[in-house]
Amino acid sequence: AMAETENMRRRTEREMQSARKYGHTSFARDLVGAIDNLARAIGVTDKSGSGKGGSDDALQAILKGIELSWTEIQSVIEKHGIKRIDPVGEKFDYNFHQAMFELPTNDHAPGMVVEVVQHGYVLHDRLLRPAMVGVSKTPDSPSQELDAQA
Repeated sequence: AMAETENMRRRTEREMQSARKYGHTSFARDLVGAIDNLARAIGVTDKSGSGKGGSDDALQAILKGIELSWTEIQSVIEKHGIKRIDPVGEKFDYNFHQAMFELPTNDHAPGMVVEVVQHGYVLHDRLLRPAMVGVSKTPDSPSQELDAQA
């Protein structure tokens, strides 16, 4: 009876730790979409460049506010155990990545992530969303392409 009580206590303690650690999983899954939209806004404004004029000052103020929000959100999510998966240059791992396309290239070894379409996220060690990636493959030889066309 004492051993049973001790096992129950340990199991309850593990379940409580798990609930504290992963209790905000659904919130975190919902949040990563908003984070992606904020990142896209920063990416678009970085690519568009800036000119001269009064409206550009307003645009720069908006961009600065977006960047500050982005930085704050990143620090908050990292504080709570949410990490962004940025796998460019890593070997493809089906546990954390979802292949969207294959890219024939001689620049990278086959099976390497060469492009990220959408970043993934993990909560501590649990996957919230896989990173959607492009994976390298060896280019087809010209003789194989001719055989396929015939």
